[in-house]
Amino acid sequence: MRAFGRLLITLLLLAPPTAPALAIDYSAGPDDYRSLLGQLRPGDRLLLRAGDYARGLPLHRLSGEPGKPIVITGEPGTRFLARPGQNTISLLDVSHLTIRDLELDGRNLPVDAVKAEGHGRYAHFITLEHLHIHDHAASQQNVGISSKCPAFGWVVRGNRIERVGTGMYFGDSDGSDPFVAGRIENNRIIDTIGYSLQIKHQNARPTDMPAADERHDTIIRGNLFAKEAAWPDPAARPNVLVGHAPLAGPGSRDRVLVYGNVFWQNPSEALFQGEGHLAIYNNVFVNAQGHAVHLQPHHDVPRQVDIFHNTVLARGNGIRILRREGAVQAWPQRLRGNLVFAAQPISGGEASDNQTGNFEAAARFLKQPFAELERLDLAPRAPLAATAHPEFAAYPDADKDIDGRARIASVPGACVAEATDPCPRLAKVPAWP
Repeated sequence: MRAFGRLLITLLLLAPPTAPALAIDYSAGPDDYRSLLGQLRPGDRLLLRAGDYARGLPLHRLSGEPGKPIVITGEPGTRFLARPGQNTISLLDVSHLTIRDLELDGRNLPVDAVKAEGHGRYAHFITLEHLHIHDHAASQQNVGISSKCPAFGWVVRGNRIERVGTGMYFGDSDGSDPFVAGRIENNRIIDTIGYSLQIKHQNARPTDMPAADERHDTIIRGNLFAKEAAWPDPAARPNVLVGHAPLAGPGSRDRVLVYGNVFWQNPSEALFQGEGHLAIYNNVFVNAQGHAVHLQPHHDVPRQVDIFHNTVLARGNGIRILRREGAVQAWPQRLRGNLVFAAQPISGGEASDNQTGNFEAAARFLKQPFAELERLDLAPRAPLAATAHPEFAAYPDADKDIDGRARIASVPGACVAEATDPCPRLAKVPAWP
């Protein structure tokens, strides 16, 4: 028996290691796709055939792995139809999950298109790209993309969201369920009743979130946030609102970087409102009916703020930074190299090297400042005086203009004078499908 035991051990040691499970590509249609959802493992891909899907997409307790996400994608013509009482794509305790190339038709039912459910514990490392979300506008409370549980490392890229109550809403109204280290880029969000995008303020950082003790940046870049068709309303909302990070402890140094975006029109509110640690640069803000940028106390106050190389046109306030009455400003709030044409161009903060004028003066300096969105051209008519700002060099793409052109000199505004085609180039923002 001892000899047999030694032989068995020797054979086991010489045997090749167990091969890792191979990823599987599945294909399914409207009738059989739900039977496959529970089988998906890291690296698996589910290809949905074209057709109308009327039973939603519940993605519950599915986990990919770093570098091996579970991927769900649709062929052209893959459409999910909203159904009463159920969010169309429901995320619950999921991680490393990619969803792309789907149409989500809300049919104006009071549901959300994509939602990380509030009774979930987490939804981490979620990628949502090339979704066409529309007609979720039963009320302002109906959202295109929403997270209501702790959410880390989301990428929301290249989506078109239109005719919805709120475009994207991350976090919860009481400051719980933080949205951390997100990347929101190259989306087109138009015709919302409320916000195009809101990232809520945050209470204390949960200790079980990934990399909870590290500083993280959330990036908002390359998007179009347009509310031209919104009607004046007592419950009016800015195009984008950003709340503060935790006020102390882990996460308290987190920043939101807002750059390379186009903020277009709002008849009732400012285009952007924010607090906390912010960097706002290389953006275009146009509001022929009201205000552009308001940094002001909401649940806390604006903290460290850098605002540079933006082009702003507004009938009301251009860039305004407010603090609580009687409060001592303990954080640097720098405004440099902005090109602002507004009734009140700049108020608050430490401002220098900006070029300002009233709203109508934009026509003397810019090529086509009062055109419709598709014909807008905010490139300078002639080169403007340049002043270097090396203090901002560490920010990503700070050395480029809104369209990615290298800044030969640190001229004010979001568009360089060397632009030969209209600036900003809206073609980079998808008109999918």
